[in-house]
Amino acid sequence: MGRSRDVVVESGRGTREPPRPAGTPAGTAADPAADRAPEAAPGTAAPGPTAPAGTVPGPAGPVAAPAGTVAEVLGGYLQERAAEFLRGLRTHAQGTGAGTGGTGAGPGGTAGAADPARAAASVGALRSAARRMNGVLVTYRALLDPVWADDLRTELSWLAGVVAREYACADRLERLSGALHRLASGPAGSGEGTGPAAAEAGGRTPGAPGGGRRSAGGGAATRERGALPVGAARAGALLERRLTLARTRAHSAALQALGSARFHAVADAVALLASETPFRPGGDAGRPAAAMLAPPAEQARCRLDEAVAALPLTRAGAPYNADGLSRSLGVEARQDAAWDHVRVLLRVHRYAQEVLGPHAVPDPRLRPAGEALERHHEAAAAAAAAASAAATPRIAPATAYALGVLHADQRHEVEAARFAFGCHWTRTHPENAPSCS
Repeated sequence: MGRSRDVVVESGRGTREPPRPAGTPAGTAADPAADRAPEAAPGTAAPGPTAPAGTVPGPAGPVAAPAGTVAEVLGGYLQERAAEFLRGLRTHAQGTGAGTGGTGAGPGGTAGAADPARAAASVGALRSAARRMNGVLVTYRALLDPVWADDLRTELSWLAGVVAREYACADRLERLSGALHRLASGPAGSGEGTGPAAAEAGGRTPGAPGGGRRSAGGGAATRERGALPVGAARAGALLERRLTLARTRAHSAALQALGSARFHAVADAVALLASETPFRPGGDAGRPAAAMLAPPAEQARCRLDEAVAALPLTRAGAPYNADGLSRSLGVEARQDAAWDHVRVLLRVHRYAQEVLGPHAVPDPRLRPAGEALERHHEAAAAAAAAASAAATPRIAPATAYALGVLHADQRHEVEAARFAFGCHWTRTHPENAPSCS
């Protein structure tokens, strides 16, 4: 897999880097935090004597469309994301000690010391680049080689999911442990629990419902917290056993995947993409980007609007909707899937806007709505983990009760996130946005 990938990754040594499309801000996709918090599209470009030909319909009137051909704009964007993906793979291999030689995580690399913080950060960058490539391959599939695009999407999803699973388990454990201590310790200053240490351990970071996102490997902080009631302590121990086991298995699966032939094939395919984008034979790669990129981006926006219209936003009309808890677990899972589908479509829409660069139609809803859907996704997954633990055979009634309270707490966070999404989506809707009908 070796040299083709290193030419892109070793950009700091004067080697070639794929061209950056005009109007794309540097470093946008490499920041995992920026990827979790969707950004609003940049402002519209003012028309002038040098404005490129073609326009995109916008809420405030026509917006200048990107200059250049489809190959230059779309191909440049994909090449940049491919380079970021490869850098993330290399950093992850170095952070896990899998290999620090000239071939990244390949068998030719020499073993190095593991750096968990570096590995966790690299996973965020890797997933950010993979999601962007996936979203763009979905939106602009008609302009690309369809067989190649479908195959690459499948492989990118597999690899990004495998390497991120262990960190998701660690984040979920930390979230549930923080919520359990908060619920068992009582309100701050009430004298319940274990004093200031419990208040600090049980508290959540501002704006992060349900315990927030914490770095991988935070189990030590959980053990330093004050004592819990017997049922809550046993519930916390059960959750720690289950999620630590899942994390260990995910870590082993990631190491196995990084040494597999399938991983090498994915890395080589992305390395080739970093130098050349396969467009549809005899297609529109040479046509102006202004005429070819705006319609697929508009279709992505329409699919998002249609999916949002199908959500029960009126039912989620309260910050903490107690009526939302009067459903079975099966109904919860089906409704969570619909909201998660909207989360994915919002990302696809945002990535299509990124391809258009500063000429995209500004939409102030994207950042707050995306943050609300991310909180919804994390809280729903945590609630499902609590419910699964409560189904463990032969657990004590006090343990099952604590897990039930924890499940209800996370479902309240789900309803709060749905309420926040509805507020952001309806109150800041662009009044003059083009209709999808």
